[in-house]
Amino acid sequence: MGMWWLFPVCCNFLLFHFSFSHSFCHPHDNLALLHFKASLTINTMYSSYHCHQVYPTIATWENGTDCCSWSGVTCHPISGHVTAIDLTCGGLQGQINANSTLFSLSHMQSLNLAFNDFSNSQIPSPIGEFVNLTHLNLSFSNFQGEIPPQISHLSKLQSLDLSLQQLKWKEGTWKKMLQNATELRVLVLNYTDLSSTSMRSLNLSSSLITLSLGGIGLKGKLTNAILCLPNLQYLDLSGNFELHGQLPSLRCSSASLNVLQISGCAFQGPIPPSFSNLTSLTLLDLSYNSLNGSIPSSLLTLPRLNVLLLCYNHLSGQIPNVFHQSNRFEKLDLNCNNIQGFSNLALLSLTDNMLNGTIPSWCFSLPSLLYLSLSNNQFTGHIPAISSYSLQDLVLSDNKLQGNISESIFNLVNLTYLSLQLSLKFESSVNYSFSRLKKLDLSSLGLTEFPKLSKVPVLEILILSNNKLNGKVPNWLTTPVDQFSRNYQLRKLDLSYNLLTGGISSSICNASSLEILVLSNNKLTGTIPQCLASSSSLFILNLEMNRLNGTLPNTFSKYSLQSLNLNDNRLEGPLPQSLSNCMRLKILNLGNNQIEDTFPHWLRTLPFLKVLVLRANKLHGPIVIFKTEHGLPSLIIFDISSNNFSGPIPEDYMQNFEAIRILFKMSFAVYYSPMTVTTKGTSVPFKKIPTNFLSIDLSGNKFEGEIPNAKMMLKGQIKVVALQG
Repeated sequence: MGMWWLFPVCCNFLLFHFSFSHSFCHPHDNLALLHFKASLTINTMYSSYHCHQVYPTIATWENGTDCCSWSGVTCHPISGHVTAIDLTCGGLQGQINANSTLFSLSHMQSLNLAFNDFSNSQIPSPIGEFVNLTHLNLSFSNFQGEIPPQISHLSKLQSLDLSLQQLKWKEGTWKKMLQNATELRVLVLNYTDLSSTSMRSLNLSSSLITLSLGGIGLKGKLTNAILCLPNLQYLDLSGNFELHGQLPSLRCSSASLNVLQISGCAFQGPIPPSFSNLTSLTLLDLSYNSLNGSIPSSLLTLPRLNVLLLCYNHLSGQIPNVFHQSNRFEKLDLNCNNIQGFSNLALLSLTDNMLNGTIPSWCFSLPSLLYLSLSNNQFTGHIPAISSYSLQDLVLSDNKLQGNISESIFNLVNLTYLSLQLSLKFESSVNYSFSRLKKLDLSSLGLTEFPKLSKVPVLEILILSNNKLNGKVPNWLTTPVDQFSRNYQLRKLDLSYNLLTGGISSSICNASSLEILVLSNNKLTGTIPQCLASSSSLFILNLEMNRLNGTLPNTFSKYSLQSLNLNDNRLEGPLPQSLSNCMRLKILNLGNNQIEDTFPHWLRTLPFLKVLVLRANKLHGPIVIFKTEHGLPSLIIFDISSNNFSGPIPEDYMQNFEAIRILFKMSFAVYYSPMTVTTKGTSVPFKKIPTNFLSIDLSGNKFEGEIPNAKMMLKGQIKVVALQG
């Protein structure tokens, strides 16, 4: 939903891309593109949330061929001059300098370099020489610094996207660009720095259709001026924490606005009834504010509104019973408010409220209900008979429900996700059948035996954590998992927090589609099967807090492993250098074992490693100085405490921790697999680690000499610094 703004931009780029060329490329432009290609490299391992894969477009650019036929290049049909370049997700690395031949392409109308890596370089000032440019997209491409004033020369711009990078606007540059770019229709600047500008000083073009200014540091109060722009269809001001006060009462109909997102701000007071003037709205997101009062009934009857997100506010009262007047409604999210009551919806989520009593039977009889989540409330009693046969997701965990599982659940032929809860009776001896079930969560049910799942042909996720399953692992893994590996597509298996004993059978590797394996917090013994290290599908392996022994496997290969947590076992021997093959590894936690080796300097080749925990082992010797410029560029947690390291404190390592030196600017958190982090001697379990949690722990070693320049630590960027000992 947050990316709807891409649609008009992508449409324009598609128009350029599919333009027919009737002439050969102009020789000057052909040579300029070849020089531009030579100034950059291609990293096929480049990883981005928005790029499912790298498209090495410029690799097809070859000397002696017509550049108008090159992928990503569009030419004028008569003159042969290059008019558009689209290198999105091209895996490009390097810097674009001010003397780049790219800027000699004077007929350029559209330039898209989004989702590449331009090495923290500034946007070159000659960008302003593209006087014919109508579309510019440099988003998520690792530019930083001040935006050059010359960008205001692009007076013909219709769309501009500089989002998701550490760019800062000077107020003069911002004002002049808005003054000159009078034809601007799409403006996307999410998570750039516009903190020098208040809401009052925004002087936006009346031609704007899409305006996305999420997380840019806006201050002040929201006004009618921005909400009432005559042609505006999409507006996102989310994540501006200093936008405060009450939402304004609208003085216009704003009939053109389709999407309004102002979540994660500091707005207070009631939702103005005048918001019902926004008759074209399809999505309204006011979540994560401090709004109070009741929900206006007129808001729920907007004729086109199908998504309303009001979670994490202080709303109270009952939900107006007006849904019968709006047959377009699809999703209503009211999590974490103080509301009561409900009515007919296709998606009903009341998670994290204070609803009590028995669950009303009408909740399970809605004919079009697809998703029902009532978790984390105070519901008691039995589950009523279920006749909502369209149900696909049913989440009832963390209530006070009791009794047997209703047999009517087995009539839900469309059910793909089932999450139940403590005190409900799920009989292990009964053969349960769910023909379409993909995810089954039976955690915290007090199970002592593995349930018989005779007919679950498409099961992908099985969670049995926090039960009382006991016995040797082969009894639990060999039979069920072999069965899954032959007949099913099991991707996740979680048996953590049980009483399992014995060794891990290598037959677990027969589940060839397994991506996540969590066996932590049991009493497992024996060695780790070599096949787990060489698995081509596994990307999370969590075996922490068991009694595993022996040496680590030395067969880690260049596959998908992203998280390896073997904390608090009895592993010994050296660290396997094959871990350096795991180029996508983000978490490596080998703490609290008996591993004996020197510091694994070869880990510096891992570009995405964010968490490195080697505490409480038998590691020794000095720490080798880096020989690369950007070693461990993503690291945010570095714990080598309680070992036997000696020599000077590794200043060079700290200087290379790019992620620790740079404060993150985005408001969202990066989620990892659950793990335990020790801070100041206290072990703290984390279900997720936000990107702003930064920690260095060097305590309990034999370091000597001077403490390195701690300037970066004094900026409040590092949450935990431990140097004692």
